[in-house]
Amino acid sequence: MASHQKPLAIIGIFLLCLCGAPSAQAPAVPQRIISLIPSVTEMLFAIGAGPRVIGVGNFDRYPPEAQTRTKVGGLIDPDVERILSLKPDLVVVYATQTDLRTQMERARIPIYLYQHSGLADITGTIRTIGARVGSERAGGELARRIEDDIASTRQRVAGKPRPRTLLVFGRDAETLRGVYASGGLGFLHDMLETAGGLNVFADVRRQSVQATTEVVLTRAPDAIVEIGIDTASSRERNLSAWDALASIPAVRTHRIYQIRGDEMMNPGPRVALAIRRIAEALHPEAFK
Repeated sequence: MASHQKPLAIIGIFLLCLCGAPSAQAPAVPQRIISLIPSVTEMLFAIGAGPRVIGVGNFDRYPPEAQTRTKVGGLIDPDVERILSLKPDLVVVYATQTDLRTQMERARIPIYLYQHSGLADITGTIRTIGARVGSERAGGELARRIEDDIASTRQRVAGKPRPRTLLVFGRDAETLRGVYASGGLGFLHDMLETAGGLNVFADVRRQSVQATTEVVLTRAPDAIVEIGIDTASSRERNLSAWDALASIPAVRTHRIYQIRGDEMMNPGPRVALAIRRIAEALHPEAFK
């Protein structure tokens, strides 16, 4: 992803997942679903509701079947006319999309609201979206499998020394400009701590921190985990950018781990895999 697009991508990533408003009467099971949220789109396919998904957001990439659905915009540019033309009976939207919510309500189209939260809310969301679309059993089974997998990783790293870790989810390719790291709130922070790391920004009660090199030097991480780094650049050049901070422990001991894959930044059904991949980097001995 180009560096100038990063702020928008970050905003998009961090406005995900929670629950819909209660109703006095159980709503009808939807047959024509639109989801503008990549992680929720993935959830719908994972619980067997994929055939009923008729429209998705512009950034939905997984599963591959999602890319065959009609694109209806995204967080900041929903295509209202296209959404209405598809005649949905449920639209899954970000809680911050107030204008879109208003227009759906005026058109009497049921909506389901989501907002970002922590790791535990991912499986909570799978259960609630499953119940909402008539796939309660499948949602519950998927959520339990994910929770079991997370528990397995947590058990493997239990009792291991926990390195003070900087979790970077964005920076300009091959430089240390525009470094964005996980703060002490949100699913990325929870993933890191579950995987056996200590977040160097755990005391910063925000989901993200724009970290200057001076701040990174002050925090002096023992390990650096990078996810979502520009795949168009070489791994070697990206790693060598950290040589400018040779005094920090992570650089001195070569504990810099680049983990690629869209599951790393998607609070959806593959979150257990993402946690395991971080744990394997920080504690390889636990997985031999």
